[in-house]
Amino acid sequence: MKLIKRNGSEVSFDRKKISNAIAAANLAVEKIHRISDEDIENISVTVENICLSLGRSVGVEEVQDLVERELMRLGAFELAKAYITYRYKRELVRRSNTTDDKILSLIECNNEEVKQENANKNPTVNSVQRDYMAGEVSKDITRRILLPEDIVKAHEEGIIHFHDADYFAQHMHNCDLVNLEDMLQNGTVISGTMIEKPHSFSTACNIATQIIAQVASNQYGGQSISLTHLAPFVQVSRDKIRASVAQELSELGISDEDAISKITEKRLREEIRKGVQCIQYQVVTLLTTNGQAPFITVFMYLGEAKNERERADLAVIIEETLLQRYQGVKNEAGVWITPAFPKLIYVLEEDNIHKDSRYYYLTELAAKCTAKRMVPDYISEKIMLRSKIDKNGDGHCYTCMGCRSFLTPYLDENGQPKYYGRFNQGVVTVNLVDIGLSAEGDMERFWQIFDERMTLCHRALRARHERLLGTLSDAAPILWQYGALTRLKKGEVIDKYLFGGYSTLSLGYAGLWECVYSLNGKKLTEPEGEALGLEIMRKLNEYTAKWKAAENIDYSLYGTPLESTTYKFAKCLQNRFGIVEGVTDRNYITNSYHVHVTEPIDAFDKLALEARFQALSPGGAISYVEVPDMQNNIDAVLGVMEFIYDNIMYAELNTKSDFCQVCGYDGEIEITEDDGKLVWECPNCHNKDQSKMNVARRTCGYIGTQYWNQGRTAEIKDRVLHL
Repeated sequence: MKLIKRNGSEVSFDRKKISNAIAAANLAVEKIHRISDEDIENISVTVENICLSLGRSVGVEEVQDLVERELMRLGAFELAKAYITYRYKRELVRRSNTTDDKILSLIECNNEEVKQENANKNPTVNSVQRDYMAGEVSKDITRRILLPEDIVKAHEEGIIHFHDADYFAQHMHNCDLVNLEDMLQNGTVISGTMIEKPHSFSTACNIATQIIAQVASNQYGGQSISLTHLAPFVQVSRDKIRASVAQELSELGISDEDAISKITEKRLREEIRKGVQCIQYQVVTLLTTNGQAPFITVFMYLGEAKNERERADLAVIIEETLLQRYQGVKNEAGVWITPAFPKLIYVLEEDNIHKDSRYYYLTELAAKCTAKRMVPDYISEKIMLRSKIDKNGDGHCYTCMGCRSFLTPYLDENGQPKYYGRFNQGVVTVNLVDIGLSAEGDMERFWQIFDERMTLCHRALRARHERLLGTLSDAAPILWQYGALTRLKKGEVIDKYLFGGYSTLSLGYAGLWECVYSLNGKKLTEPEGEALGLEIMRKLNEYTAKWKAAENIDYSLYGTPLESTTYKFAKCLQNRFGIVEGVTDRNYITNSYHVHVTEPIDAFDKLALEARFQALSPGGAISYVEVPDMQNNIDAVLGVMEFIYDNIMYAELNTKSDFCQVCGYDGEIEITEDDGKLVWECPNCHNKDQSKMNVARRTCGYIGTQYWNQGRTAEIKDRVLHL
């Protein structure tokens, strides 16, 4: 078993240190209040057994809390008082130096919690360490100066989660839809250099990757681009290539139009291949200022094309994108593996969902790619048009920002729908499980606490909004001055884009499954559990609607993609309420409205059930089904895709894609236990060195490749198949 020290480093658990600490406190009290050596040993053994039962690494503070509890249970109140006083004095000494200790542990790669905080950051790399170091300073400033004390306390206790506190000190927003069309068609500026409208498809792709990197370095969330915005440049290249081919053949005395067309299209396809390859390889190999590849989503939607010629060209780009993603990228051993980014989203629509549809071949290719590489994910145009309705009653289909955060429908001053160039201001998530357990089964008490927590979340979200107010466009020129979001003048403030529905603020929620179970002992898969779950979702929406109406700020309910926070929330719940069967007995809690990962349920039943909850999560949500190796059963993948089209707006299929660099095994790398800690192990050669294996898993809407904390790893291990 491991112990996590206050600076985040991990060491072996040593029961003797517990005995020594109690013994030292024992000597500090009068003899009449002292306990025996046998009592000291019994307490240390009891604490050790409790820690072992948790099935995870424990923190120093948790151990000390348990010691205090056991001293009180024994009736050694004076000794407990001495022990608490000693802890308090040590805490006062540490407070002045906590940030320094954490930064030093980061540099030496000893901070286990931070090392596993982000599944797509390598904590041994200098640029990542630099970002984490800056983040620790930012969080320190945020805790001490920028946020109200009660919000900081609620965040630290796991009652809410104030996302991305490591970026809060700066005037930065969360995620967005990049207006690539404006930047390519009208030119942009990157690092002080004018970039004019590209004269070929390949150049447009190259510029797009530069834009992606710049945008990623000026915000802290995900971004999305659409391949539709690249499609017009296919015709630009076609005209350019055709003129060149005609000239070449003319010099040879040939004027065959059919030959010119064939050669042109062949060369054009090669340029498209190279352009798509440029995007894929640049995104995978780029490191932004936060030390990771850009969190980028690429949207593939035939319905966005402006005409049939553009639609046909877009289809070729989509085909090439899927082909290259199916192939994967080579790791350091030269083996084709699954990359984390770019995330791909494929829209299922009438033109590609039926076997006799014109573009059904793209859907078949998408199914093969999903079976091998876990992407693309799928949006149902039919369901989305019903779900995303503007004030005129018209439906819209568009991409999310990053992995799942969706904007709400918006019409510009001309009454035209607008999505690209819009953004999310930030997220605050409420721990629903904590409310459920605090209510102790009393529904009246539950709604009272619920209201208190909503007030707290609202104030925290307002802090995010107010932090952005007054931000000058100069803070991120690529975003605010050169077209990624808008084109403001230098020195102009961004305030007008924070109101009126142009951007959103996200109220996140986590642990609906456990919350409902804590209240009535029912699962979301049971009628009573589903009814209560939907009631809670509707109530969350009532609050966001109330805030929006009062402030002209677009608050939206968001199914939080917990990564490291699932572990943090679970630990906080265990500390506050102990081990409650079916609620806090695991080291993670369930994402958003999802059916628990251990629950046996058919893929189609899961999607149908979760569709009802997803419809009540307008600020973003995604559902998934866990499947085995489907590469030899593409018809089954297509069957799930057809069901998605008819029943749910946004969903994905989770499979496995691993490789052991020691023995060449390319099956599933397993999760095993080693000294009380979950580790990854090759089932073929038993290699446990994470640096010598490639593991790709869906983390919470996107693919992670840099491993996860113990809570998320446990969740991955517990997942049951739905198909």
